[in-house]
Amino acid sequence: MNYVFISPHFPPTYWNFCDRLKKMGHQVFGIGDAPYETLPEKLRGSLSEYYRVDNMEDYDQMVRALGYFTFHYGKIDWLESNNEYWLEQDAALRTDFNIATGLKKEALASFKLKSAMKALYEKAQVPCARYHLVDTLENGLAFIKEVGYPVIVKPDNGVGAAATYKLKNEEDVKAFYAKEWMTQYIMEEFIDGTIVSYDGIADANRDPLFEVSHYFPTPIMDIVNDQMDLYYYTQKTVDADLQEVGRRVIKVFPTNSRFFHCEFFRLNKAKKGLGKKGDIVALEINMRTPGGFTPDMMNFAGSCDVYQIFADMVTFDHTDIKPKQDQYCVFASRRDGKNYRYDKSEVMKKYGDEIKMSGRMPDILSGAMGNEFYMRVCKKKSEIEEFAAYVHEKAVEKDEDCVL
Repeated sequence: MNYVFISPHFPPTYWNFCDRLKKMGHQVFGIGDAPYETLPEKLRGSLSEYYRVDNMEDYDQMVRALGYFTFHYGKIDWLESNNEYWLEQDAALRTDFNIATGLKKEALASFKLKSAMKALYEKAQVPCARYHLVDTLENGLAFIKEVGYPVIVKPDNGVGAAATYKLKNEEDVKAFYAKEWMTQYIMEEFIDGTIVSYDGIADANRDPLFEVSHYFPTPIMDIVNDQMDLYYYTQKTVDADLQEVGRRVIKVFPTNSRFFHCEFFRLNKAKKGLGKKGDIVALEINMRTPGGFTPDMMNFAGSCDVYQIFADMVTFDHTDIKPKQDQYCVFASRRDGKNYRYDKSEVMKKYGDEIKMSGRMPDILSGAMGNEFYMRVCKKKSEIEEFAAYVHEKAVEKDEDCVL
């Protein structure tokens, strides 16, 4: 099989996808904007050939790169980046080169907009927030009169929590409308809930070959807007009700033969029209791996290899790998410029072998995920918050001596 991996050098651990695919006997080709000599040695060893482009945003350059591989090696069987930023470009390339696997432009259009997801959630019989496509101030205020304050506004076609805001009163609303936005925004009623995700890899029939859940105690929107410290964790097992809802969702979205990342609210209190406390409400779905180094968290929590599961799916549409699901993996990060009580050596000494990965986040991900991170595995749920509190604890500011 000829497999093209888009931007195989980012995030840094994605070389593992190329490595597992090559070990399965596939020819793996990379297209990226990094000079070949700067690629990690493990990635270079996993690629049959690499084509560097000056600008991955330039579609003509990407077409030429894919044309080069097609001319020299024959028809491309699979193309993927597993990265939300490139989803639309991936779909366009598959469409233009008639690559049968993966999302085409038409399928992507059915859900890429957050507003378009609503119809599919309705089909899956999963409640979701009421919404309004932002146009005039008068219409916005009419919607708010119906759903109440606060409301959430975000790009209808957006990535993650970027440019997402909570409008708490009419002053906030008028300030929002006074700005000139370059994209269509969607306004949604606010939902008081904790974000939980249903993640995994689906086969060609949209059945999960692997499934896992993550818990986000603080909304990513607040993390980004207020530059807060972040922690979240991989759960040991998927809650039964979340699993049931998640499986319904991936059946109606075009999740066949790919990673999926479904985000839901678990209601902190009853919400009219949506459910009672503890019920699950849809937030959004992404057709890629969870962000950053989350695939590695899945591995540490389940004592498994999701990169191999993905390669098994590509090769056999099946896997024999069964995660152990006997521990949690928690990610806790810090931000540059904050004065933390314990330095890295103290964190590493205290938790020892339980720290499975640590380092710096790529700058482009730091807004949401912090600058310096630690991943720890633990058996007890109570150890998660204890670890996050230790990593995030600030140094006590000493009062300056009073001079009379």
